Amino acid sequence: MAEQLGVSTQAVSKWERDQGIPDVGLLPHLAEIFGVSVEGLLDGGLNPAAPDGGNMKRLQFYVCPDCGNILTSSSGGQLSCCGRKLEPLRAVPADAEHAVTVQEVETDWYVTFRHPMEKGHFIRFAACVAPDRLLLVRLYPEQGSEVRLPQLRGGGKLYLCCSRHGLFEVKLP
Repeated sequence: MAEQLGVSTQAVSKWERDQGIPDVGLLPHLAEIFGVSVEGLLDGGLNPAAPDGGNMKRLQFYVCPDCGNILTSSSGGQLSCCGRKLEPLRAVPADAEHAVTVQEVETDWYVTFRHPMEKGHFIRFAACVAPDRLLLVRLYPEQGSEVRLPQLRGGGKLYLCCSRHGLFEVKLP
């Protein structure tokens, strides 16, 4: 370890005995050696996770508060954007203010919602999640409060993300 990092064996020994810590500049290289992120290293997450192909039932949505980037993960992890660690959005059942109507139109779901679509308060995205796939449609302020999504086989859930109130879920018929 000392040779890989270009430090003395005594320095590594001090770290191991909790009598010192590595220089901050060494953290990226240490993380690389252990095969974890710097955040994982700082959190003490040195145990490699078992390979996981992901599971759509555990799908999580993340939105960057700086740039509005939308990210998803089906197997957890630590996501970041614009230098910030992102926390997954917590889905709650749609309330009266975020009520959704879903109708079948040909082979699509026609989704309407009574919600402002203004610059400071709007629905960021609508996402349809089935057991084996995700369809996400980004929405923008001053756009209509409706979206048409192809029906995905196997049922699933519809998610709407409000720019002020977070993530809401609705079971699809």
